[in-house]
Amino acid sequence: MNITARNRKALLALGLAVVLYFVARAVLSGDSSAPKIVAQEGSADALELRLRRLRTSLSRVPGKETVLKQTAAELASREKHLIEAETVNQAQAQVLDVVKKLARKEGLEVRGSDFSAPKLYGDTYGEVTVAVTAECTMEQLVNLMADLGNEPQLLATGELRASAANPKLKTINLRLTVTGLVPRKLVPEKKA
Repeated sequence: MNITARNRKALLALGLAVVLYFVARAVLSGDSSAPKIVAQEGSADALELRLRRLRTSLSRVPGKETVLKQTAAELASREKHLIEAETVNQAQAQVLDVVKKLARKEGLEVRGSDFSAPKLYGDTYGEVTVAVTAECTMEQLVNLMADLGNEPQLLATGELRASAANPKLKTINLRLTVTGLVPRKLVPEKKA
């Protein structure tokens, strides 16, 4: 293999450049393993002010811990009202039972019911939805809505559709959607 004079000069220049690079790198970088000592900037007054601020922030920690404990206790008391069930179907049946019980109390007959697929509610909870149909008066509807709000379970009305049924009796056809909160574990994961 023949190396021309031009290629020989280029290889020599490249070798010299690599050696210079490593020498410059070693000289300029110094010993990076040695700890660097940095002088504290600021006067004694500035350091005292910083110390006071740190002490003030540390004195707030017990108060923050108290607030955290109170918030955790309040969350636990609210989560007692979630609908507890083994499966989504059981949770939907519990919501339907509550609605039927309240409807019977008002003298309503639930004519039909429909279950929707469970959905996520935030990151921690899920919601199960039950739609019921009935014929009632406005007074019965208002009482039913008030009774739903007074239930210990976390229930809410989602949708309400009303249309005239019997003008002589002043009744309406009602479709009411009631939603209950459940733990997230009951809501199936969506497959991507």
